[in-house]
Amino acid sequence: MARSVNLILSCVALLAAALLGYVMTPHRLMARTHDVFNIDEHIPHAFGDWSPLPGAQAIKPPPDGLEAEIYNQEVSRAFVDKAGHVVFFIVAYGESQSDRLQLHHPEVCYTAQGFRVTRPSTSKFEWSSSAPPIPLTRLVATREDRLEPISYWMRVGYDVSNSNWTRQALKLEYGLRGWIPDGALFRVSTIGLPQDMSFKLQDKFIRDLLNAVTPETQEFMVGEPGKALLGS
Repeated sequence: MARSVNLILSCVALLAAALLGYVMTPHRLMARTHDVFNIDEHIPHAFGDWSPLPGAQAIKPPPDGLEAEIYNQEVSRAFVDKAGHVVFFIVAYGESQSDRLQLHHPEVCYTAQGFRVTRPSTSKFEWSSSAPPIPLTRLVATREDRLEPISYWMRVGYDVSNSNWTRQALKLEYGLRGWIPDGALFRVSTIGLPQDMSFKLQDKFIRDLLNAVTPETQEFMVGEPGKALLGS
């Protein structure tokens, strides 16, 4: 009799654990709560001092099966200003930031393609007098005679964070609310210019772009501070 009771209690405990695990596992994709956001249609081909430069190619992740799973949309553009300076801009978007599927840092992408990269450094970037700054990460990639300063930021759900630790914490916090956050990487780079001049040019490009797009596109690119979990 005691053995039967213990068996029943064990089964109940296993079922309860399974049910709790299911309840605690996020199932709702944030990306499915709104209409499909077509990045190519929302990122302008020309704005301010910047014109499109057809044919110029940015460094992209090597095509493989995992990249196709991670990213649902990718947009790559090249722009040139009136002085002839070229800026490459890439957006990589994934609707599900899970433990297995998550944004790749540019330093990983460049290293995989034979570049040497400097240690990344992150600082607050003021892009608008009426909006909070975003963390902007910088590094320099070199391969043979190609020197490419890079700036990037990452959005996860309503937040912007380039730190692996913070992004993991964000995914956990969103998960406790039942959400699987989406994510997007925004990368800006230049070639053929000294490092300091490159970063100043990239700063101008990012400010010009963010202030040229619609409010909806701004939210897609830098999140929504009013709903963000960081600092809340």
